[in-house]
Amino acid sequence: MKYKRWVPGLLFLGVSSLAQIASFNFDADAVDKAPGGFTSYATGDGPAGKWLVKEFPDAPSGRHVVQQTDAVNSDGRFPVLIADAGEYSDLDVSVKAKALSGKIDQGMGLVFRFRDPKSYYIVRANALEDNFRLYKMVNGKRLQFAGANVKVATNQWHALRVVTQGDRIRCFFDGKQLIDATDKTYKTGKIGLWTKADSIIAFDDLVVTK
Repeated sequence: MKYKRWVPGLLFLGVSSLAQIASFNFDADAVDKAPGGFTSYATGDGPAGKWLVKEFPDAPSGRHVVQQTDAVNSDGRFPVLIADAGEYSDLDVSVKAKALSGKIDQGMGLVFRFRDPKSYYIVRANALEDNFRLYKMVNGKRLQFAGANVKVATNQWHALRVVTQGDRIRCFFDGKQLIDATDKTYKTGKIGLWTKADSIIAFDDLVVTK
């Protein structure tokens, strides 16, 4: 029997499904430190984010979350935090996110099929704009190809979810499917978290099923 190496903040569920399900809840990570098993990248313009584990009394599970803490006044800045392990094609990935502050933006996002800092998909909700958008980063340029308008409250936990099957991409917000799109740009890649500009966002329970 083969066992996965344990990584702080990463829980592999079920002996029979070790290669299928990964869940990151950050409860094994130290507060005010970067989470283990992730890499921070700068995408778009501006610096990379400062991602730290924080203790939240209202965390969706446990008490620890990961938070992008650095508010930088740059509209084209897209900090991402990418899980080091695992590349996925067809998958079901979800995360809980809460917008805490941001004057330019309060964007909370879920990255999938991440190839490099200039090449990935992102679905994001924005608490200042009350919308839900699906983008792809191509050669470092963010291109929207689907979206919907929806109420996104600040200081409230929301659920973002993406299901991919080949070229089909379905995106859910708070349990409701709002986007059903197709795109052939990227076939596989890593998963992670995303913010924009001066957005201060907390995330918990990043779960992927292959």
